[in-house]
Amino acid sequence: MRCCGKERGRNFWIKRAIFIPLAIVAGIFVFGSVVMLLWNSILPVVLGVKTITFWQAIGLLVLSKILFGGFRGGHCHKGGHHHGHDFHEKWMHLTPEQKETMKAEWKGKCEGPRGND
Repeated sequence: MRCCGKERGRNFWIKRAIFIPLAIVAGIFVFGSVVMLLWNSILPVVLGVKTITFWQAIGLLVLSKILFGGFRGGHCHKGGHHHGHDFHEKWMHLTPEQKETMKAEWKGKCEGPRGND
């Protein structure tokens, strides 16, 4: 199989299939533990709340993702918000044809892959 323009062997994909789930589990464990430790070391003393368990900390992480992060996919920003301090400067110097080409490219990136027609 090809990936990123290079031929990848079967061992590459097996290692990746093992590593990625392990990395996700490790990340969940680390972030959950950090939230639990910070909560239990700060908030009971400051606010007088109860301590929480690891699973409650994971629940807080999920809740904060829902409330503050949403479930947006990709890296596209709706409403014309673009990162980079000099993007506006570059945009102003483009011809109308170049602007239309760039808009079409960004629209294609934001829409994601399409099926074969």
